[in-house]
Amino acid sequence: MAVTLPMPAVVTTLLVAVRMIAFLVVAPPFAQRGVPGPVKVALGTGLALAVAPGLEPAEPASTAAFVGALVLQALVGAGTGFLVYLLFSAVQAAGGLVDMFGGFQLAAGFDPMSMTNGAQFSRLYQLLAVVLLFASDGYQLVVGGLVRTFDALPLGVGVDLARLGDAAATGLTDMFVAALQIAGPLLVVLFLADVGLGLLTRVSPALNAFALGFPLKILLTLVLAGFALLALPAIVRALAGEVPTLVPRALR
Repeated sequence: MAVTLPMPAVVTTLLVAVRMIAFLVVAPPFAQRGVPGPVKVALGTGLALAVAPGLEPAEPASTAAFVGALVLQALVGAGTGFLVYLLFSAVQAAGGLVDMFGGFQLAAGFDPMSMTNGAQFSRLYQLLAVVLLFASDGYQLVVGGLVRTFDALPLGVGVDLARLGDAAATGLTDMFVAALQIAGPLLVVLFLADVGLGLLTRVSPALNAFALGFPLKILLTLVLAGFALLALPAIVRALAGEVPTLVPRALR
């Protein structure tokens, strides 16, 4: 029994799978080390089998052209995945700001799940964002943004690296702004606590108010962080809603 497969369809599926796997390796929540590599490959291949029949078949003229097309799709997938990574890094960056201003930065450690160094709130915010993405079906919006990249940049069309670089620079700026917006209220309270301790030390130098500053700021951080976490589901939902438009816009 001989099984004959149409070569254009096979090539198209391979190109689609390479872009999707490269995206899933970089973009959250699939980029976590808790998601095994074979699962990412299987998920990307399964999505490619579902998406490829609706695309225009690709037929590279030679083996060199086919290898170049594979590299291009890997670049597009990794680049768009990096944009999504920057978008959700705002949550972890907000936790890092809370650690720095609250006095938790001294207890920073290596996180093998995200392959980054971070203290308690940085890792807590990052893990909560991943959990909320899966619990609220936000990961489906991430996958939807990935599928829309084939409308913005079909197979066989070159990518504008300058436009992709501008989108990455803009995403980096937006990440810092979003981190300040997320952690801003708590940072203001901690700053006012520092100002109050400074004034108290100025009025009564013998009191040595700064010796009480560290435990006081830690107490304020722990008390107010619970209220800050209440807003995290809405923030993650809003960030996930940006993905279906952010990724295609960076390629057009």
